[in-house]
Amino acid sequence: MRFVSTRGKASPATLTEALRNGAAPDGGLYMPEVLPAADLEALDPDAPLAQFATSLLRPFLAGDALEPELPAICAEALDFPAPLVTPDPAKPSLRALDLFHGPTGAFKDFGARFLMGCFDRIAGSQPLTVLVATSGDTGGAVGCAAEGRSSVRAVILFPKGRVSPFQERQLTCWGDQVLAIEVDGDFDDCQRLVKAAFADRSLATQHRLTSANSINFGRLMPQLAYLGHAAVRVFAKTGEKPGFVVPSGNLGQGFAVLLAKAMGLPVGPVMLATNANRTLKNWHESARYEPRPSIATLANAMDVGNPSNFERLSALPLGAHDIRVELVTDDEIKARIVSEYRASGYVWCPHSATAVEAWSRLSDAVRSERQWISAATAHPYKFAETVEPLIGRKVEPTPALAAIHDRPTRKLRIGASLNALADALGERAVAA
Repeated sequence: MRFVSTRGKASPATLTEALRNGAAPDGGLYMPEVLPAADLEALDPDAPLAQFATSLLRPFLAGDALEPELPAICAEALDFPAPLVTPDPAKPSLRALDLFHGPTGAFKDFGARFLMGCFDRIAGSQPLTVLVATSGDTGGAVGCAAEGRSSVRAVILFPKGRVSPFQERQLTCWGDQVLAIEVDGDFDDCQRLVKAAFADRSLATQHRLTSANSINFGRLMPQLAYLGHAAVRVFAKTGEKPGFVVPSGNLGQGFAVLLAKAMGLPVGPVMLATNANRTLKNWHESARYEPRPSIATLANAMDVGNPSNFERLSALPLGAHDIRVELVTDDEIKARIVSEYRASGYVWCPHSATAVEAWSRLSDAVRSERQWISAATAHPYKFAETVEPLIGRKVEPTPALAAIHDRPTRKLRIGASLNALADALGERAVAA
């Protein structure tokens, strides 16, 4: 298997090279040169996720140095559950894929731990610097996954004033090999700095830069695995391809479910739910992709005005991006959290609530003709300041999330310039 750039101006790469580089040298994103077809007969719906992932992902590693390591990487990274639950018995066709049982309470744990397992095996004698922009959850997952490893140093860029209080604590509480940097700007500024750092070959070489954002194809592979696992489980029980409703910001998870569909996994209709950031909605309505400045919303991890993975979306086979996009406002997010809690007692986080709101806009006939899987992307405790006043009670943290409060925090503050980032890469954080 070789990987090629979406922009077509870089030499093909092995998977190890694609993971190590993060983005392609021409500024594009890596895609498989040939999209493998899923072998449905070889995929056991009753297998644990790590075993299922090993079977599904093996073609992407064919001929690569990491191929024999795949079972161990999956076993290490995917050792927590991703259960399918029915939040409201009165709505039996709506299933929640609970993706928040990892150590930082968000779906990003799957990708971060998988990537770090790969980096452990390819870093060599000098540690890699994992440079990541975060709108809330990615940075916490990367910091947690990097802590205690000698193969990597993580550098996390997050936008000032645009993450929840708990998210900021979770971004800034890790050990010496994790540097948290608060950027005076929005997420798109953070993402722009990451791309500029990779484009500066001197800087990238000096610090051995690689990426843990979803621009790195390795972030998407475990997402493909758990989404495919959910689809195969539902298909085995119902004989119908389930629909998917996916909260979408930087479009990594949305792309992963469309990749699963393009590979022949049993994926039915796909809906992407966005917050009030209109880039994807406008594209869906007009067929013109026009990035725009992001705006702050309650679903802050989705506050993206220029989704990186759109470049991959347009590289999928014709027809693979036959999707529906629904935009959900803050008022609609709040109303959906309240109504779902009153109906069933299930507490959706603001991001996951966008997906349930989008699903509710389908006709009764469409909702009932198949099961629909809604990605529950984060634990609601991470957004307690939003959720608790709406439902009228405290949201209890998991033990791992509760332990975050006992950790000291440290961060650097910089302006949104490459020179400031270059200087920060040589510094240590100070107490936050």
